[in-house]
Amino acid sequence: MELLTTTEMAEKWNISRRRVTTLCREGRIQGAILRGNTWLIPDDVKKPEDPRRVRKMGQMEE
Repeated sequence: MELLTTTEMAEKWNISRRRVTTLCREGRIQGAILRGNTWLIPDDVKKPEDPRRVRKMGQMEE
């Protein structure tokens, strides 16, 4: 298992580095550890679901 930085993981998941940092800080990325000022993330971890993109039950698509 290799550890990746937030920048490397952001490129892998195609999201911003800041969003990856937020997910780490919120504890939503399993296995992420903080070393100094750098978050280290296992390279095989699954990208967490984004609750901002989940449609509510019964909501009609436009």
